[in-house]
Amino acid sequence: MQTAIYTLTSDLHDKTSVDALTHNFLDSLGIDYQLHIADYSDYGQHDLDLIYVRTGGTEGIFKQLLPDLQRKSHRPFYLLTSGMSNSLAASMEILSFLRQRGIGGEIIHGSTAYVSRRVKLLATVGAALRRLRDTRLGIVGAPSDWLISSGVERTAVKERLGIELKDIPMEALLGAISGGLQEGVASQWKDQSEECADLSSAAAAAQECVRQAMPGAMQIYEGLKTVIARYDLQGLTLRCFDLLTALHNTGCLALARLNAEGFVASCEGDMPAMLSMMIVRALTGVSGFQANPAAIDPETGEIVLAHCTIPFDMVDRYELHTHFESGIGVAIRGYMNPGPVTIFKVSGYLTRCFIAEGELVRSGAKPDLCRTQQVIRLADKSQARYFLTDPIGNHHIVVPGHHREVLQQIMSAVPAWH
Repeated sequence: MQTAIYTLTSDLHDKTSVDALTHNFLDSLGIDYQLHIADYSDYGQHDLDLIYVRTGGTEGIFKQLLPDLQRKSHRPFYLLTSGMSNSLAASMEILSFLRQRGIGGEIIHGSTAYVSRRVKLLATVGAALRRLRDTRLGIVGAPSDWLISSGVERTAVKERLGIELKDIPMEALLGAISGGLQEGVASQWKDQSEECADLSSAAAAAQECVRQAMPGAMQIYEGLKTVIARYDLQGLTLRCFDLLTALHNTGCLALARLNAEGFVASCEGDMPAMLSMMIVRALTGVSGFQANPAAIDPETGEIVLAHCTIPFDMVDRYELHTHFESGIGVAIRGYMNPGPVTIFKVSGYLTRCFIAEGELVRSGAKPDLCRTQQVIRLADKSQARYFLTDPIGNHHIVVPGHHREVLQQIMSAVPAWH
């Protein structure tokens, strides 16, 4: 991570004394940084740009610098201060000036431990925002017909996160898959899928169906890899239910593999879910599990989430099964180790988000739910009411670990949509 610190100093103060205090203060933070003494030429080009208000009497200097700094960066202004030489008072006047103009900012001040922790968090967020810039995500097919509240505002996504969304016709994927199909394979899949749908309640028949469907499921994976390479994508969302009728197979296995390989791959053409997963990966470097709540207890804060796929790199072990709704193809029943998790979702306009920390209590294997099932107990049980009163669609992203603070920070740091 790259942290640059730019100084703001009044000419009334002794330069030698101020410089000595500067190095003592910054070195005490235990962070890596590049120091720029009154030189703002490359401001805005780092993961985190801090303005170190070293003394009082600097308010007018900042006011003169502001137009140029705004041209170089659309992020909030972070004012670092030690509190010495009236620097905190000056920082407060500057921040008030910014707020009057609707410009975001924050004073970073407190104990050495607090300041160090805050700077590292902001640098992590800044690095994630830089990674999101120029990201290209594909929508293969279109959102599923039932996702009536899960659209996106593409201009806002591009302007606020730098992510380009590319529409890719389903025919592009089917063409990539058909290049690897042998004559008669599609009809063979149809025969097997019809048999498996009738016998899916029997474990032996389901396993035989999975065995028969594996070659086709792998061809879907290879087809998606071809699409990713052809369109230069970092991730995609797939209108996967169309594959049930077109190929009599599912994309669950392909999505599980792609996520484990570092791509973002979401189901059902759900674009807000894809964006949520992309933010999680850029910020934490880990995959997210897209699932929908199947049961909620608002009194205990316990939620059951389920879906027929989960990234392979998220699970301790997994089983291959048929797709729940159709009884065909290859689905994933994954088992994560119990422990801390975060549930996250952004809206398609990036104006709302939901973040809740909790504990994965156990994984399930009920026959009447999608194959991967997680029982999660929210740390704040009152947040369960959100799902019943004001949800952001039905799909939500489960992430291993507790990430509330850093997710809240990145959502507050993205520039406003103009």
